[in-house]
Amino acid sequence: MSNRKPLMAGNWKMNLDWKQGLALVEELGEQLASVDTSKVETVVLPPFVDIRTVQTAVEAGKLPIAYGAQDISAHESGAYTGEVSGSMLAALGATYVTVGHSERRQYHGEDEQVTGAKVKAAFAAGLVPILCVGEPLEERQAGRHVEYTLAQLEGGIEGISAEQAKSIVIAYEPVWAIGTGEVATPDDAQEVCKAIRDSLRRLHGDEVAEAVRVLYGGSVKSSNVGELMDKADVDGALVGGASLKAEEFARIAGYQG
Repeated sequence: MSNRKPLMAGNWKMNLDWKQGLALVEELGEQLASVDTSKVETVVLPPFVDIRTVQTAVEAGKLPIAYGAQDISAHESGAYTGEVSGSMLAALGATYVTVGHSERRQYHGEDEQVTGAKVKAAFAAGLVPILCVGEPLEERQAGRHVEYTLAQLEGGIEGISAEQAKSIVIAYEPVWAIGTGEVATPDDAQEVCKAIRDSLRRLHGDEVAEAVRVLYGGSVKSSNVGELMDKADVDGALVGGASLKAEEFARIAGYQG
């Protein structure tokens, strides 16, 4: 049995203004009252403009919710219009930040050089990066899904120390399953999540491999999270649309019953 604490992270994407975000996080806090939060870590990842509101609600209500951001600048400060640095996020009490989400890769052309720089920027600011990896449909159909995903993983963590690697979170999100209603079977998820752990073992040893939490993302719902979590190398979920509904996301967090 793993000692890794399950992590359920809700990626709000570009949804909810600050008032809607406030309502959601307060309702989520109420819903989590019926969940044993000592057994699971619940995280929300709002748009930048909602983070201060989420911080205020979490602190005022002492809610069992961690929070973070959906992106980070590779730069610490300076003339980078529109970017937000890790130190700015840390000053808001953020804990986590996603790096390399498939939508960033697709719409902003982010490659391993960019994701690697952002992973390092997150660590430099004291944040925990959630590095997102996963294959498009054509790579899976060609049988190259593991190879493709591991190339993203290894490029994203190149140059980090074993101590840093131990705290990183990896989210496996097959691109064809994001927002489509399609979901990888539990065996599909386990195959790639195990390959990710094996790669970490090869690069950084047993201690790191056994410490890192590997999440599955892609149309996760309360109705399928339990069978995904039954797999040995799946330690949680990166949840999209379902995280915008407090009751449903709390059900996902409370999957153990």
